[in-house]
Amino acid sequence: MTVLISGASIAGPALAHWLGRHGFRPTVVEIAPALRAGGQAVDFRGTTHLTVLERMGILDALRRIQTGGSPMTFVDQDDNELLHLPAEFAGGDIEVLRGDLSRVLYEASRPTTEYVFGDSVTGLTETATGVQVTFRHSPPRTFDLVIGADGLHSHIRRLAFGPEEQYVRHLGYHAASWSLPTRLDLPRPGSTGYNVPGRLASTTADRAFFVFASPPVSYDRHDHRARKEHITRAFSPLPWRTRELLATLHETPDLYFDSISRADVDTWSAGRVALVGDAACGATIGGMGTGTGIVAAYVLASELARTPGNHQAAFARYESLVRPYAEGCQRGGDRTGPFLAPATRLGLRLRNTVLSRPRCLAWMLKQGQKVSTLALPEYPAPTGASAHTP
Repeated sequence: MTVLISGASIAGPALAHWLGRHGFRPTVVEIAPALRAGGQAVDFRGTTHLTVLERMGILDALRRIQTGGSPMTFVDQDDNELLHLPAEFAGGDIEVLRGDLSRVLYEASRPTTEYVFGDSVTGLTETATGVQVTFRHSPPRTFDLVIGADGLHSHIRRLAFGPEEQYVRHLGYHAASWSLPTRLDLPRPGSTGYNVPGRLASTTADRAFFVFASPPVSYDRHDHRARKEHITRAFSPLPWRTRELLATLHETPDLYFDSISRADVDTWSAGRVALVGDAACGATIGGMGTGTGIVAAYVLASELARTPGNHQAAFARYESLVRPYAEGCQRGGDRTGPFLAPATRLGLRLRNTVLSRPRCLAWMLKQGQKVSTLALPEYPAPTGASAHTP
């Protein structure tokens, strides 16, 4: 069975890996010309995430390249510490850079997967026996199934389910991140951030991360100049190291800028097309989207292998198993903006006071572990190619 997967970030290569091991023929199409390097750190936490990574055969590879976690410190404008959060709060059990994770997943899936970079899907036409797919550059092809693993702003979801406005809800904040041209000499490990109500300017030694409260902003996602202007307008009056960090914004080649939003799709499949990861049930930041995408890919591929020739049953079973779990994780994203950049001075004081108490912090970590746990079904071991350890 041939399966087209749109998106080569996290969920797409993870799904391709499992499909290849089950004897499917996956093809991954990615609009970027190559794998995206760098990016923010992402994390895995709890037994469910670690079990799937171990079954994939990549857990040891990720442990070798993990960052060790990133403690978070919030300071006043004179760099005096107001709140310190330990590495496990943001970094979970394993924290790796997004680009490194993408590379490991790509290498694990490559022996059984065709990758097409620098292209995208322009049309889907379902027939009784497959899906006819047109591409921006490649000639048309027909696949048995098509899977959208292309993130919160999924192109496949738009083509097969309807416009983004029906499914993506703005949560009142925007976030930006970019690499710094030279490493900063910081007095503390991890990230250090400065708040005023509704805004956070923070940095690690090599990457800036800004969050600000804002209504939806209309802009061309590919217009880098407009995005940089939005960020500069929101932060230029702030003290601390904000001016220094903004000066690097105009030199960076890898700016990330997006609204903090969430995707809610009534059903994750339509005919021979299905969604996985953030395309189905995503949150921009704080919704455990990386771990959820890995788990969802494992369950989707296993269900397709369990009911060969009956994709409708596989899609239905996959959604019934993963949706409650994904929605529970996703709710964390609703609180990300207000946590990182509380809208009022009172909110800032409450966050700093409450999380300075060890008991409160321990309770939050325990809740995170609970939410990230799913009782995984017992699937037969794949009979196809074995995992490739990068």
